[in-house]
Amino acid sequence: MSRVARQLAIPAVLGLVIGVVLAYQSGTSNSGLTQIPLGTYVVPTAADTAAALATAAPAAGGKPGTTCRIIVPANPLSARGLATPYLLTGPQGTTPARSGCEMSNGAKLGAFVQATILDPATGALSVYEPLVITQGTRPDTPGRKLSPPVIPADAVVTLDIGFNGTDLVQVGATPTTLADAHCVSGQAGSAFGQESFCNGASFFGAVRQAERKGLLKVPSPGTSTAIVPSGGDLGAGRSCPVISSFEIAGLDPGESVTTSYLLNPLTGQTAQDNPTYLGYIPGATLLHDNSADAVLDQYVDPILGCAPFEAPDLSNANVPGFSEALDEIAAGAYQPKAAALVPENDKAVMDGAEPDPAKTDLYREELGQAPISGQSDKASDPAMYCQNLVNIQTPFLAANQKLLVTGQSPVTATAGSLLTFLANDLSASFTSLGCQRFHLTDPVTLTRSSAGVAIKAAFDTAVQTAS
Repeated sequence: MSRVARQLAIPAVLGLVIGVVLAYQSGTSNSGLTQIPLGTYVVPTAADTAAALATAAPAAGGKPGTTCRIIVPANPLSARGLATPYLLTGPQGTTPARSGCEMSNGAKLGAFVQATILDPATGALSVYEPLVITQGTRPDTPGRKLSPPVIPADAVVTLDIGFNGTDLVQVGATPTTLADAHCVSGQAGSAFGQESFCNGASFFGAVRQAERKGLLKVPSPGTSTAIVPSGGDLGAGRSCPVISSFEIAGLDPGESVTTSYLLNPLTGQTAQDNPTYLGYIPGATLLHDNSADAVLDQYVDPILGCAPFEAPDLSNANVPGFSEALDEIAAGAYQPKAAALVPENDKAVMDGAEPDPAKTDLYREELGQAPISGQSDKASDPAMYCQNLVNIQTPFLAANQKLLVTGQSPVTATAGSLLTFLANDLSASFTSLGCQRFHLTDPVTLTRSSAGVAIKAAFDTAVQTAS
């Protein structure tokens, strides 16, 4: 909320007017738009980009109009690589304009990149938001280039790449870019879809080592006197939620980059979301990725009186910022008794219509989550994940509805309040995860306005058993 306040306060001081347009895809998916003179930045030419585009394999199961490619710059884990824009373009050599793969179409096909950085010598964490631009355009910045962030020479960096469409295919700017950066976007013939990663396994390994050495001490998510106990993990001592708490778990867990960009609606150019560029781009539109983490960090935590895990944002003058990796670190350090890890019935980790344990483990590893096992999956195998959604989240929303109904909806075109947004997400998750196959019943009844906005929610808190 402090970040949102900063974004709104700065243009107010400058006498600018910012409008926000939110688009909703599914679950917690939300993308924002805010109105920018043309910058003079010249995009560095990436070597072998044409060859990479010509030889890259298409995404498995890609649908026309929902699949794009993102060109990852050379050495993306380095300071220079972080400051080099990623290029969004169409699949199989299709132009951005023809495919719709343009950042100006960000609500539907926008791509977002987020870096979380660990100093292994001190345990210090920071975040950075590399910029994505439409191929053939320039960043809307006043200088000729983005200044590389200052990071330790031995920094361990993880990259999370999110997408508002269906499938985003990584393409290296050089033939070895993706392999050198340990980029992972699925298994052969079976892509993750909306999110992919670079160097996540190494990053979380280094995080755990820093924790063992006592260099990294993850702050507690805290407790909340505002929470009404409902029998779940948040009931005992009223602990604040983490991203793996079933009380707030939703659709597409682990597909939650919290990056936002500024868009010039007149030119289609993008810029990093910080006061410098906001002041430079009058009438900027704010673009968001689909993000359950942003809902937790910016909407749920503030109304509960909780504080998300933050670190200095090197792309925003070291102002404390969020990231998907920070949320996963907090969830790992303060894991609930019943942890909502990425389940095998999440479409991102399935192989077509079938569960794929190896693909699930690969995805989990990039988020620092435990692999599938009898111990780790007591709460999040497909049947139990659905059962816990019903039996933990439903009573939490019902018990706290008086508070949550006063909260702002992350997507006003979908829901009128934070309560109805979360209720709508729970119902959508129930359907998308196929929970009805386990003889469970959707516990949410929604009342919608004539425009389709969820304005009321009723909850059936009866305990259900998956079979």
